[in-house]
Order: sequence, then C-alpha cells, then structure tokens
Amino acid sequence: MRTLSVIGIGSGDPEHLTVQAIKAMNRARVFFIVDKGSEKSALVDVRTDICSRFMEHSDYRFVTIDEATRDRRPQDYKAEVGKWHRERADRYADAILENLGEDECGAFLVWGDPCWYDSTIRILQLILETGRVAFDYEVIPGIASFQVLAAKHRVPLNEIGEAVKITTGRKLADEGEARSAESLVVMLDGQCAFNTVPAAEYEIFWGAYLGMQTEVLRAGPLEDVADEIARVREERRVANGWIMDTYLLRRIRDA
Repeated sequence: MRTLSVIGIGSGDPEHLTVQAIKAMNRARVFFIVDKGSEKSALVDVRTDICSRFMEHSDYRFVTIDEATRDRRPQDYKAEVGKWHRERADRYADAILENLGEDECGAFLVWGDPCWYDSTIRILQLILETGRVAFDYEVIPGIASFQVLAAKHRVPLNEIGEAVKITTGRKLADEGEARSAESLVVMLDGQCAFNTVPAAEYEIFWGAYLGMQTEVLRAGPLEDVADEIARVREERRVANGWIMDTYLLRRIRDA
C-alpha cells in the first residue's frame, strides 16, 4: 500500500527538524510540494534545502502541486474553506495517483507543526473518504512558530497557573475574543488585528520569518510598539513578497 508521512519541519531553520522527522524523510521517495507562486518560492527553497541537507540517499524526487485558489474575504468563511479543501484534495489525489507507486512512500513537509493551523491532515482524510486512492499515513510533529517565538523572546507562553489561548487574527478581531485569556497567541493575522484590542492593557511579543535569516522581532507595551510593528511588517512583506508572523499578547498586570 502507498504510505505518506506528514512531517513538521519547523518555521524555517533546518535545525528545527527532529530526529524522528529526519528518519521519516529518509523513508520517502517522493516529496509533494504545493506551489504557492513565485512570491512564496522561498518556502519551496527551504524544503529543497532541507532535503539536500538531511537525505541520506539520492533516490527521491519532488512533485509540485499547483495551489488551489480561494476567496480571501468571503461572506461565508467556513464554506469557502471547505470548497478550497475539496479542490486541494482533488489535486493532491491526482498527484499521488500519478507519482507514487503502490509500494512507495511519499511525504509532505509541513511548515511548523501539522497539527496547528495546517490543512494537510484534513485534506488527506478527505481523499480517503472519496475512495479515489488508498494509502496509510503518519504524522510527525514539528516545532511550531509560537514555540520559536517564545524562545526567541525568552519568555514562557503562560503566566503561572494561567491558560494560553491560541487563535487567529480573524478571531482576535471579533468582539470579546481578546479578554478570554491572560495570554493570547495569534497566528494567521494578515490585518494587524492587535490594533483591535485595548492597547494600554497588553504587551506584545512579535516575530516574523522566525528561524530564517530574515527573522525580525519586536516587543514591548502594545501602545508603544503597535505602529512600529505594523510599519515593519508591511515593509518586510513588500520587500519579500510574503510574510509569516505570529505574536503573543499578554495582559499587563493591574492594567
């Protein structure tokens, strides 16, 4: 039977890879890479560089899958994502059928950790539900961007005895979301949603391109650094053609 490994590779630094991830990579003969366009070619380059560094055999190849399109500002967010996932599933299934032999092992190298705000597992499950192609798969955890963020800023994610909420920029902008935890980790924020919370009540630990040579960090009381973060974020996004960032919002004691 075909087998697939969904491997977390961290957020850009090849040294983020675990021993388990490297062993799983070396079982693979085909690496499936989603092509998200020339602006994000650096994400492809990191994956190919990781393979050249850690593969112990040369009998492997890369298969590119064109990214499915989606509406980034839909009226019905969940319906649009469901449609996007189904189109992705069709494309992934075609690629697996055409490029992975019955007894071969393939792999998807997933940014960060496959279990945090990534769709690869859901898409593979969708493929299995259709019955188009049979395979077994394993999931190899990786270092998530918010773990790297905390390490770079040398802060724990949680306050003593307190919970940490991990959410998205879209959810953070919803009324009341920010007040549900002392510490909020925010991912997938393309609109600087930290500007929607009471600035005087929070400090922020922000990072972009975590683990990469282009890494940039900022931290401080939100009311002091929010404008600078928004400016730096836009400058780097324009310069690089893309950006991946995340941040920790922490309530200031007695705020």
